[in-house]
Amino acid sequence: MAARIKKGDRVMITAGRDKGAEGEVIRIITQTNRALVRGVNMVRRHQRQTQTNQGGIIEKEAPIHLSNIALIDPDSGRATRVGFKTDDKGKKQRYAKKSGKIIENAS
Repeated sequence: MAARIKKGDRVMITAGRDKGAEGEVIRIITQTNRALVRGVNMVRRHQRQTQTNQGGIIEKEAPIHLSNIALIDPDSGRATRVGFKTDDKGKKQRYAKKSGKIIENAS
């Protein structure tokens, strides 16, 4: 199945405590249908000191479910759904359903 949201995409959070926040997708976790979004769903973790890392309380992004994420339309800058269409060469491409514009691969 083709991915509607990919690494490097600009997305908006549609549900949860960070609703309305925008960020860039850092990583997609396909097994659990979740994504890491830069600066969104921040959690505090206690980390033990190692030889390479300083110990203490760190803040990092926690995964958020793909159903709570919407791609940002390249034209209007608002949340949109993603569709698929094929070009003249038969290659499948993603497009924003609000504007109909083709979404370039960010990564």
